[in-house]
Amino acid sequence: MAAKRSIFEEVSEEKPEAQKARPVQTGVIDKARGGARRAIRAWLIVLFAMVVAMIVVGGLTRLTDSGLSITEWAPVTGAVPPLSEEAWNVEFEKYQQIPEFELQNSEMTLSEFKSIYWWEWGHRQLGRVIGLVWAVGFLGFLAARKIPVGWTGRLVLPGVLGGVQGAIGWWMVSSGLGGEMTDVASYRLAVHLGLAFVILGLIGWYVMMLSRPERDLMQARRQKEAKLWGLSTGLLHLVFLQILLGALVAGIDAGRAFPTWPLMAGGVLPPFPFEIEPVWRNFFENAGLVQFMHRTLGYIAFAFAIFVWARSRRSAHRRTRRAFDWMLVMVFGQVVLGIVAVLTQAQWHVAITHQLVAVVVWMLILRGRFLAGYPVASSVREGL
Repeated sequence: MAAKRSIFEEVSEEKPEAQKARPVQTGVIDKARGGARRAIRAWLIVLFAMVVAMIVVGGLTRLTDSGLSITEWAPVTGAVPPLSEEAWNVEFEKYQQIPEFELQNSEMTLSEFKSIYWWEWGHRQLGRVIGLVWAVGFLGFLAARKIPVGWTGRLVLPGVLGGVQGAIGWWMVSSGLGGEMTDVASYRLAVHLGLAFVILGLIGWYVMMLSRPERDLMQARRQKEAKLWGLSTGLLHLVFLQILLGALVAGIDAGRAFPTWPLMAGGVLPPFPFEIEPVWRNFFENAGLVQFMHRTLGYIAFAFAIFVWARSRRSAHRRTRRAFDWMLVMVFGQVVLGIVAVLTQAQWHVAITHQLVAVVVWMLILRGRFLAGYPVASSVREGL
């Protein structure tokens, strides 16, 4: 006759020692979606840092008027800079044939040319290195079959967009090589900078997704705060438009046009805002009107950021609320920096800081949006 069992006894034919030795079995989701999530995340963080550096170097290239120093697009052979005095003279002669030299820098020496050449060469070289790091990483993970299920297409996208960005970069540079242009077309500069922020945001989003297990994301998605998600999405779009306007300001040096605040030359509107014919060109080429649009949208974005922050106070999740706290702090800081940039006529160190803080604001809004869509439940220890 079988021995009596306690109602609390585990029903199993295995001995307790065997049960303890048996490894814990993970869920079906973990098995199906394995891959080297940590390694891929680390690789993407490296790419993220490099894209941030690319944005900063690009801004400095524009501020130093170096963007037109290389007059040819040679994706492969262009990686090698001039290595002899003869080669330097050849490059300088090419530069002497474009309007920027003829109309603006006709007294430039070879030594001065070298200084702007290195900025543009460094900018292009960094782009090549980013492409190489992406290709080596992606092909390596693909060959090792370490890419999680559903992530192959996602990881291809930054590389494709990076290639498109290189082509847009040349499209931008080519606009300043003929006619009477002494700078690149401002709207092409806006497209170039805008795509850089898209690539940065995409990589940042992937890093946030890979920072948590797939099962956690699936569970968190059920608690999505739809209203806050929608508002942060709207703020993201508004700030993106402001970034594009900032590129227009930089493209035509509009930041140096009216160094007064809050008024512009004593008025709300700048003088002669529609003096260029046809009228639509004023929205791209009139320094006063472009700066006015950038200022006005900045005020609107700041007001909307306050509204989104106030809505985030209703979130039940502590980390979500803190994310929007930092977002508002940096948006306010960016507004102050914008005013300082105006009053100092966009001195290069102020202007580049303004651009770098735009990156921080962009990512903080994206982080707040991510946490609205995939909340992290607060523990009792963390508090509400």
